[in-house]
Amino acid sequence: MALVGPNGAGKSTLLRALAGLIRPTAGAATLDGIDIATLSRAALAARVAVVPQAFDTLFPFTVREIVTLGRTARLGLFARPTARDVAAVARAIDEQDLAPLLDRRLDALSGGERQRVVVAMALAQESDVLLLDEPTAHLDPQHQLGTLRRVAALARARGVVVLAVLHDLNLATLADRVVVLDAGRVVADGPPATALAAAVVTRVFGPGLTIAQLSGRTVILPG
Repeated sequence: MALVGPNGAGKSTLLRALAGLIRPTAGAATLDGIDIATLSRAALAARVAVVPQAFDTLFPFTVREIVTLGRTARLGLFARPTARDVAAVARAIDEQDLAPLLDRRLDALSGGERQRVVVAMALAQESDVLLLDEPTAHLDPQHQLGTLRRVAALARARGVVVLAVLHDLNLATLADRVVVLDAGRVVADGPPATALAAAVVTRVFGPGLTIAQLSGRTVILPG
């Protein structure tokens, strides 16, 4: 599922509420009917993985070490990684094409490479819910498409709920479902052709955009 809207619409705030980082001012965020505010940080981390817009560390961790951190929520204090932990890390590394970078420090990577490492860390967590805040930022077009397609395949194969905040409306059309926010409210929710219909796009994002259908897919063009 893609979450879109203009700057200041509340996309990142909603993501933070769903991740349990802030409490809703009204209502509740629930997971399988359970208010996430009642879950411990460890229990919530085992169920929900988050890819933030920016990720920094105080120490010069390597790519391998950063991806391995994704298993922290599933390991007890002082516990040694199991075969499943090792396999999950290896799979995430492979899914994000990180093998050539494993021994490089995170602070020595480009913005796009860093983003792929953080996505891999979240994938290694093997959570039920994956929340991504601008996961395609700093990525070239090939890796933008590759990242979103791999995440979509993960959702289908493992039954994972995926919500991605995206600024690129054309990338959002790759999702099965699009939610459009404006001024903190949901103004459209449905398949791309419905949620990103011309009337919705003009109302929320302003004039100057053309909505067309190309090979059965919604495309948003300037002009």
